[in-house]
Amino acid sequence: MTALETIRNIGPAVAGSLRAAGIMDAETLYALGADAAYARLLATGERPHFIGYYVLHMALQGRPWNDCKGAEKDALRAQFDALKARYHDTGHSEMERILDQIGVIPRKRPPA
Repeated sequence: MTALETIRNIGPAVAGSLRAAGIMDAETLYALGADAAYARLLATGERPHFIGYYVLHMALQGRPWNDCKGAEKDALRAQFDALKARYHDTGHSEMERILDQIGVIPRKRPPA
């Protein structure tokens, strides 16, 4: 098992969040891919954040975190919005979605 922190752009905080989502090592993260890993993060209560999402994509490609630009970034934004709608916004009214955008909705607790 290779530590998550050996992957470019994955520091202790992100590694801790990934481990809390059941992704314990680099091999598992690579096998899952960025979308499935991010879906797990959302399912365990991680707040959605587009930069974190595309940084994960860049990390798995071995690229600098800020290398994502233009059409690639636009495409990742569409994928992020779809994941967020599927795994984070479920059951929220329009008012709750707006409150979530400004940080008022409390984080979901991880499953026991």
